[in-house]
Amino acid sequence: MFSSLFPFVYGLIFIILLWQAFRVMGRGFNAAGKPFVAEKVVDRTGRLTIHPELLDGDGRLTEEDLLTVRFGGDSEPPNPTSNPSE
Repeated sequence: MFSSLFPFVYGLIFIILLWQAFRVMGRGFNAAGKPFVAEKVVDRTGRLTIHPELLDGDGRLTEEDLLTVRFGGDSEPPNPTSNPSE
């Protein structure tokens, strides 16, 4: 009994997954065809979110210079405000 039902269930699941794939791809193609409009991004909480590493021991924004890492394969020019001799 199961051997006669298996091809039907397999085919049904295949059709459903194929339909889902075309729906998702269709949404992507529709989004790609629209011009990009930069909207004002609103934090989901409605408050300004600050990364915890930017806070000092008292919970205020740190005034220290932040260190950055550059990798050898970067194609971007270095930041003009940075002084590599320091």
